[in-house]
Amino acid sequence: MDFPNRTRRASVLAFASSWLKRYHPAAFTCALLNAQPMGFYQPSQLIQDAQRHGVSVRPVDVTASEWHCTLEPSPTPDFVDRHGEKIRLDDIALRLGIREIHGVSADLATRLAAARREAPFADVADMTRRARVTAAERARLADAGALKTLSGHRYRARWDSAGAEVPAPVLARAAVREKRVGLRKPSLREDVMTDYATLGLSLAHHPLSLVRDELSRRRVSPASATTDAKRDGRRMRCAGLVTVRQHPGTAKGVTFVTLEDETGHVNVVVWRALAEAQHRVLLESTVMGVDGVLQVSDGVHHLIAHQLHDYSELLPELAFASRDFH
Repeated sequence: MDFPNRTRRASVLAFASSWLKRYHPAAFTCALLNAQPMGFYQPSQLIQDAQRHGVSVRPVDVTASEWHCTLEPSPTPDFVDRHGEKIRLDDIALRLGIREIHGVSADLATRLAAARREAPFADVADMTRRARVTAAERARLADAGALKTLSGHRYRARWDSAGAEVPAPVLARAAVREKRVGLRKPSLREDVMTDYATLGLSLAHHPLSLVRDELSRRRVSPASATTDAKRDGRRMRCAGLVTVRQHPGTAKGVTFVTLEDETGHVNVVVWRALAEAQHRVLLESTVMGVDGVLQVSDGVHHLIAHQLHDYSELLPELAFASRDFH
């Protein structure tokens, strides 16, 4: 085998990827999202990292989204505040594709795009008629927030989508007018939970931010606190969504866990003895707390776990599945 050539190709690929991520983060993230599923990172993690690097991410929208994620001009302000830090926004925004909605097909995206090319959608009924959108597809689009431009909030979109029907050919151009019913808006928590149920991510807030006050009462530090090299060797308690569990055969029984909150992620090392003693917490927690000691070496931060806590009851309605490797 030609190992030198393979090594050179790998080096060129690594350099090109790093350059693209540094200078064109929106394009880099867009490409990774369109190549999913791949690697260790879920779309939510990729999007949060892009946002932390100044990328404006726009939601799935039936009036703008294609099947794949796309890039759009971004006439947004030069800077935004993210958790107390001023981030300069890129001049290219990332538009999430319809592929990010769980349970929909590329055929739906094709029909929507073809109908949009003829004329913009006037409302949900117009979209239903011209793109031949079924009741199940409309319900999924409404729940995912993809009808916001046409209807407003999710509950309104659900009402509008339930009242729309694909007409018989003889009534294809008939318009139905009915009195608009007042519906309350979903709460922030309801929006975030539904985002995760339908998309596996939320552009509104991270679920952990919704329970930050309770986490603080439990003396939980945010993930961003683990990046402070001065904390090396100190005991800490962190918590987050369990995004990855890794149990490599070469790791001598060690399990590696990645926790995510609204400020970043924490890499956790769980030794075999603790994993065996608390295997249910380790394997079943959606939201996990970890008591441990922070280790910082050459810019790499790990929390060596001494005790695990299942905090899933703080977000019992959260639909989220980790990406586990063995």
